[in-house]
Amino acid sequence: MKRLTGSIVAPVAVLALAAGLTACSSDGGGSSEEGGAITVWIMGDTGTAFEELAAGYTEKTGTDVNVEAIPWANLNDKITTSIASGSGPDVIQIGLSVLPTLADAEALLPLDDLLGDYPALAAENFADAVAGEATQIGGQTLSVPWVADTRVLFYRSDVLAEAGFDAPPATWDELTETATALAARGDGQYGYYIPQWDSSLPVVWTWAAGGDAVDAEGNVDFDNDGFEDMVDLYTGLYADGLVPTNSDFDQVQGFVTGITPMLVSGPYLAKSIEDAAPELDGKWAAAPMPKNVDNTSLFAGSNLGIWHNSSKVDESLALLDYLADPEIQLDWYDKVNELPTNKSALADPRLAEDPNVAVYVETLENARVVPLVPNWDSAVGQKLTDALNAIVLTGADRQSTLDAFFAETDGLAVQ
Repeated sequence: MKRLTGSIVAPVAVLALAAGLTACSSDGGGSSEEGGAITVWIMGDTGTAFEELAAGYTEKTGTDVNVEAIPWANLNDKITTSIASGSGPDVIQIGLSVLPTLADAEALLPLDDLLGDYPALAAENFADAVAGEATQIGGQTLSVPWVADTRVLFYRSDVLAEAGFDAPPATWDELTETATALAARGDGQYGYYIPQWDSSLPVVWTWAAGGDAVDAEGNVDFDNDGFEDMVDLYTGLYADGLVPTNSDFDQVQGFVTGITPMLVSGPYLAKSIEDAAPELDGKWAAAPMPKNVDNTSLFAGSNLGIWHNSSKVDESLALLDYLADPEIQLDWYDKVNELPTNKSALADPRLAEDPNVAVYVETLENARVVPLVPNWDSAVGQKLTDALNAIVLTGADRQSTLDAFFAETDGLAVQ
């Protein structure tokens, strides 16, 4: 089974950057210290693999690539410092939820007038959820798609079979029915697990119920029937004792031990399960999100952008063009198991060889990015999980809690 690494979404709060940018140094950013090389910031622990991938670009163009791996935990400080000093990279990997924040800080170079000579970067080459206008900010193209991530249902097929279910739940009603039967196995046994920190799950369930997180004018607005249906499901699972309530519950161990045989997570969970319990091979699988009105899921992942004052724009564009090639994207998948965003690469039969990966790819076809609001994670996501957790864990009044949440977030503009 192929490994897929962690979600490319990380919280970052750089609200002060936009105001401070004009006061920053105007020295050229990027790779001045590296001579002819361009500098690329890659997030997480894939720096060595990216160096191997970029070797082909160097061989093709003669331009060296200096790769700097930035731990997700250090991202905020790194970006803040770089904008303040005026010395960022040439190319930066950007989690989709962070993209509007970097745009608000004017940290990225507008690309609309620069992409014409790079056919691999044409919008039609990429998955619709992140192509072209889908991830433009303020009508500007500030990045191009790089890797994809999504959310699916992971389930223990052996545990479900023992409870009389020969297939994973395909609808919300079936999800509740199955979870109820699994929780009835005995004390300390549950049917499902909700990560209390995961703000994307309530948004995905709102979409699946026919609701939205923004109104027709492009402002954050959760006050709709789909959101209420999501709250019904979320709170109902807790009220019926179908999910654990402790905030430090270990989702991997809960899944491995069978205490919580179902949960929604990203493909990165597969690697954690394989490492923790290789003996469970063949006893678990991924399935599409259970359906309400539909089974819309999350399109997460990363784009690539060029730093606003890079002195090596042409070389950086050539690198983005190289990385957008379907074969290069598949090579990256082989190295680190991060899914492509190029349509041709996603359709490659090699990805379908693993049934779970086939589910991930199928799910991406009906997936959306979170609303492109600056500091989404702190301005909206954290408040959303705080409100829901207050209702289910502390007994807070549902309506007044949601009204307060609406008042805090309504009207925030999508860029």
